[in-house]
Amino acid sequence: MRGVGAGRWRRVASQVGRSVTVWVVSTLTMLVLAGILPDFRLQSPTGDSATRIAVTAAFGAGAFGVLSAVVWPLLVRLFLLVPTLVLGLLVFFLNGALLLLALRLNPAERGDAAPETAVVVAAVMSAVASATGGALAVRDDDAYRRRLYRLADRRRRRGPVGPATPGTVFLQLDGVGHDVLLAAVGQGLMPTVARWMGHSDTPGRAVRPTHRLTSWRTDWSSQTGASQLGILHGSNHDVPAFRWYEKDRGEIVVCNRPTSAVELQQRAVEQAGHGGLLTVDGASRGNLFSGGAEEQALVLSIATRRRSRETRSRAGYFAYFSDPANAVRTALSFFAEVGREIGQSTRTRARKERPRVGRGGLYPLVRAFATVVERDVVVAAVMGDMLAGRTAVYADLVAYDEVAHHSGPTSRDAAKVLERLDRSLALIENVAEHAPRPYRIVVLSDHGQSPGETFRTRYGLTLGDLVRAGCGLPVSRKAERTHSGAEARAAVRAALRRPGKEAREQYRPARGSEPIVLASGNLGLVSFPDVHHRMTKEELDARHPALLTTLANHPGIGFLLVRSEEHGGVVLGPFGTEIPLDQLDDNPGPLADFGPGAADAVRRTHSFPHTADIMVNSWYDPAEGEVLAFEEQIGSHGGLGGAQAKPFLLSPLALSAPPEGLAGAERVHDVLRGWLDEAGGPQVPLVTGADEWAA
Repeated sequence: MRGVGAGRWRRVASQVGRSVTVWVVSTLTMLVLAGILPDFRLQSPTGDSATRIAVTAAFGAGAFGVLSAVVWPLLVRLFLLVPTLVLGLLVFFLNGALLLLALRLNPAERGDAAPETAVVVAAVMSAVASATGGALAVRDDDAYRRRLYRLADRRRRRGPVGPATPGTVFLQLDGVGHDVLLAAVGQGLMPTVARWMGHSDTPGRAVRPTHRLTSWRTDWSSQTGASQLGILHGSNHDVPAFRWYEKDRGEIVVCNRPTSAVELQQRAVEQAGHGGLLTVDGASRGNLFSGGAEEQALVLSIATRRRSRETRSRAGYFAYFSDPANAVRTALSFFAEVGREIGQSTRTRARKERPRVGRGGLYPLVRAFATVVERDVVVAAVMGDMLAGRTAVYADLVAYDEVAHHSGPTSRDAAKVLERLDRSLALIENVAEHAPRPYRIVVLSDHGQSPGETFRTRYGLTLGDLVRAGCGLPVSRKAERTHSGAEARAAVRAALRRPGKEAREQYRPARGSEPIVLASGNLGLVSFPDVHHRMTKEELDARHPALLTTLANHPGIGFLLVRSEEHGGVVLGPFGTEIPLDQLDDNPGPLADFGPGAADAVRRTHSFPHTADIMVNSWYDPAEGEVLAFEEQIGSHGGLGGAQAKPFLLSPLALSAPPEGLAGAERVHDVLRGWLDEAGGPQVPLVTGADEWAA
């Protein structure tokens, strides 16, 4: 007992020593700022001795530290219902208010600052205090663990010693393809992943691998909505694209629209017969869908809910912003990222680099949210889940996907994002050492990205213009942009608590005779809303004789899929090529360049109830791996062709190897579910009341 008591006193003494050091550094920082900033003083108007000034600074720094530790968490909880990006901006002003209050508490009433100066001083002091505390805690495991607890979810469960069975953390690097990951490892951009794979940064030094890398093949709809729904819920049936028109409801479904996400999750639960991968002791962080998890943060499918359910979803923000130093650091990093994006896009335009797309408007803010705010909050939430001993955690980090859409999947901008994501993986790996149970970390992606310029840039018209021309309808002389849709934009809307601000007419178009043309990366969908069933080739030819020929023979289009009265379904290509779906294995025709599995993916999509009248896949160059996006993206995904359909699984060697030729998100769900079983649970339960899990 004497040894235990001595150890406790040593830890207390160490913590006191660190606190005193942080206080001294904060005092010196305040003195320096008082000498630099004209509207910030630590003395009376008539002047004071150096000793009095030092005492005033010491009192102010101490009071500010105490207020930050005591009052700040209460303020963040009070503002938990405030839109998250607004809270991020309030960070500076709340910190400044605390500093002014700390100066007012000084009995000598010597300190004062202009409100705008107080904001600056408080931000600098918080950042310096955080850096000092972190540096002092590096060599102290107990202090490091306490720091991780402050960063993590403060509402973690306080229970008995964690179970001996390992938990599993699934980290989704959105949009990172198998080959991109390998290239990043080879270039030294991702040393954590390289170490896991057994790559040494020291020549001649052997490193034992802990993980295996496996590629898998997506469905035809190679995008997060279809992939993540299949991975988390075991079914992505009837998800033909990122956005599509449903004739029976007269509505356009968009995967990153909150109301659509709710509907898709309910359908998947009913189709699969269970709540999802995370239904037992699981947590879902930063995803489009919940996976059946009880603990959720930044999950789009519950973004429309109010009061207690939405508050629970936003608890991840509280876990992170309750530490003022973290809040300030994230806010500063946010604005730095905005400046970085503006500088990078300006250089791209100045050098007239090709291909490129517009990166103005709100995009710099969206990018900063994805690469800074969303990443920091999701990583902190995952850390909290691990320290709480949760059994299964699935988190999506969208940073790379958002940047690669606009800068290109192999661009310098995207490479920098991969470096930062690797540091997040390293941090999560370190947290595992302090968790109450062992953890197995699985890293995976939902799809890759294929490079290439836009269809509009190459041909001067959009897919919608081409369809209208084939129908004999007037075409605007100036092609309008087809705006990009990405996961980060939906996350921003959810963070702002404005998911319901949707133009009703945008998603419920009138049932006129003109076609509805939608884009999902390099996959296009054409529907005629006045015809209530899926039209056949024969009906299309009778109504618009030139349409299918115009599309199939265009050099920017690879192939079409249409329904056929004679063959059930046919693939159309240039020069009159028409191949029934059941003959594609012997004669792939225009699908030959798209690789193995293309025919199966097309046949599966043909079976969906809501497949469009005409499914259009862009041209693909197998030599360069390029496609033509129907959206404003130079790194795209959503259809067939190239790296977009080849994501990866990076799994611990302790888990069984995935089967060769793994194809489809539903099969990936089976693999992940099997790994949870191997680790001792939780087994995904079958439920009779599917509505309970869908709700």
